[in-house]
Amino acid sequence: MEVTSMAQKDNVLQPKADVTATEGEAVTLGCEYNTSRTDPYLYWYKQDVNDRPRFILSRSTFSLEKTEDGVKSRFKSRLNSTLRSVPLTIEELQPSDSAVYYCALNFLQKVIL
Repeated sequence: MEVTSMAQKDNVLQPKADVTATEGEAVTLGCEYNTSRTDPYLYWYKQDVNDRPRFILSRSTFSLEKTEDGVKSRFKSRLNSTLRSVPLTIEELQPSDSAVYYCALNFLQKVIL
């Protein structure tokens, strides 16, 4: 069995600066990605203080998008394969939205038997 991967060329880049916004407003968090693959899967996670990262949503070029039920109405993202970005927009900000947000990249691996 052979598993092919190009992980050494794949990465995401998020701005390091903190983002400050007012309750009730909208904010967009940036995420750019690099990959030589045509089938990237991008994920957003939210990590509250003293907790583990929790899945918010995923976006990909060729498959269905997935968004957790608890955030569907306010958390939005669209994968732009031309700009290689997948920004996260949080609408109607609430105090509970204050957290660390992570963007992650993955792709389906090809398994040859």
